[in-house]
Parts: sequence; C-alpha cells; structure tokens
Amino acid sequence: MGSHRALRVRELLKREIGEAIRRELPVQQAGVITVNDVEMSGDLKQATVFIGFFGTAEQQRTGLNMLRENRLRIQDLVAKSVVLKYTPRLRFVVDESVARGNRVLDIIAELERETPLT
Repeated sequence: MGSHRALRVRELLKREIGEAIRRELPVQQAGVITVNDVEMSGDLKQATVFIGFFGTAEQQRTGLNMLRENRLRIQDLVAKSVVLKYTPRLRFVVDESVARGNRVLDIIAELERETPLT
C-alpha cells in the first residue's frame, strides 16, 4: 500500500479516529488514548488501529474495553467525516512500540551511568 492515495487515506483515518476517540471516551476512565498508526488492507475494507495509552494500568484496560465496545460508534463517526466507498472495519491493537523504545532508552542511560568514561 505504498501509493500516495493510500497514504492520504491512512493519515485522514488516523486523524478522524483520534478525534472520534477524544470525543467519545472520557479521559478520567480511559486515560489519554493516542492513535499511533493505521494499517489498511489492500481493499481498504479493514483497518488496524495502533493505539497508545497514557494513564494507569487500570485506565489502559478500561480504555481498551471501551474502544472495543464503542467500535461501531467510532466507525459511524468516521464514516460521516471521511467519504470512502467502504467504511473500514476498525480493529484496535495496543501499540507497545513507544513503551519498548522508552525501555531501550532507559537501558542505554543505565549503561552509560555504569560505564565510566576514560
């Protein structure tokens, strides 16, 4: 899916899904939810939404459950704001890449503190 149109559709969906989530899910219960990326199937009928959380572990669990429960509502909001032949079926997946990246940076920082410069 390297075409210019496909990239535009992905970015548009990413923005609109994030906006729908912001409007629909209360931050107090779900924490702050970010849409890190959207992967589309070749026919544009399926979309995997990679999400990140800022909040407690309980907020993350609650937020993921709320996303899955409100998937159809979010799809409906996206369908109203993004005109496509087919509205993609959304699937939410927790994106662990930011947490893994932070862990790697922590390990590097720890190694630098332990290794004296000569």
